[in-house]
Amino acid sequence: MLKQMTHETVAESSYRKIRADILFGRLGPGQKLKLDSLKESYETSISTLREILNRLSSEGLVLAEGQRGFEVSPVSVADLKEIAALRLLLETHALDQSFAHGDMDWEARLVSAHYKLARMERIMKTGDTSQAENWKRYDWEFHQALISACGSKLLMETHAVVFDKYLRYQMVALSYRGDVASREHQQMLDAALRRDGETARRILAVHIQAGVEHALGQRLLA
Repeated sequence: MLKQMTHETVAESSYRKIRADILFGRLGPGQKLKLDSLKESYETSISTLREILNRLSSEGLVLAEGQRGFEVSPVSVADLKEIAALRLLLETHALDQSFAHGDMDWEARLVSAHYKLARMERIMKTGDTSQAENWKRYDWEFHQALISACGSKLLMETHAVVFDKYLRYQMVALSYRGDVASREHQQMLDAALRRDGETARRILAVHIQAGVEHALGQRLLA
């Protein structure tokens, strides 16, 4: 039993590391994932790596090429637009539910998440991109906090998967939009605290679409 638990712990830890490396661009789109190299980098067995890569393949982050092995899923303009549209659909619905059911604890989580994001955005504004991963982590936490009172675990989990794919595109293009994005986050916070769903939905749509356009403007997805 102990051996099985240890194997599961190592496998889960390696899975999280490889997944994060894909999302944050350390393993780039189209990169071949050679098992021997990964074995050394992540200090895990070939059989465990196969399990992990097949799991990531089911999430759409890795391509399984039969006898030719694995590679990180490529990026494309069409895929980014589809992911953004799905994110907007899910997040808009979750916002409505969260605004309807959010309590004081939800407001506190939201204010705390926004505080951390705003601090990191000020750092990014200086041109210091050394903490880009923390910036996107706090961005993720803020948007998750916005919908955290929606009352649906499945909706939260589905949104998180889609948001991660959207995040990968932002990291590939290092797509930071500056003050305008910060203002949109502040406006969404203010709308949430007022329970102004109409304003929040409108700002969210602008926020996501502008993020797509900014990423495409970097011309790194061709």
